[in-house]
Amino acid sequence: MFGNLTDNEIETLLQSQLVGRIGCHTNDFIYVVPISYAYDGQYLYARTFEGLKMKIVRENPKVCFQVDDMQDMANWRSVIAWGEVEELSDEKSRKKALEILSARVLPFQSSETTHLSPLWPFSVESERVPGIFFRILLTGKTGRFERREPSSLFAG
Repeated sequence: MFGNLTDNEIETLLQSQLVGRIGCHTNDFIYVVPISYAYDGQYLYARTFEGLKMKIVRENPKVCFQVDDMQDMANWRSVIAWGEVEELSDEKSRKKALEILSARVLPFQSSETTHLSPLWPFSVESERVPGIFFRILLTGKTGRFERREPSSLFAG
């Protein structure tokens, strides 16, 4: 069965995942890249370093964001959202972003990209954490799903 996610299901999926994909564009150039993130119900928060993504969103802050949860090819949920990137440069907003990112529940086995500091556990002192913090104000969201009962996968 295919269907649309409810608003509540969209919010739950956005809050439960750690990695999504940001799509940005400028001057007829489209770029899609995965990011680790945290969602507070209004904004997606992320941390990155200088590179192509930041060059593009500084030229055009309007982005698309996609996240999914796949159990298998017949059981998945996906959300696409639209919004605008805001770079967080003052100490107060960087600290808030770091606190929200730090509060994520990380998997037992983690990678360098999900850590905010080489030290683990790390302190919530944004002046010590290198990189660029940004947030995306989500202005639109939609979600779809496919769900199959186990028995229907083997039915002739």
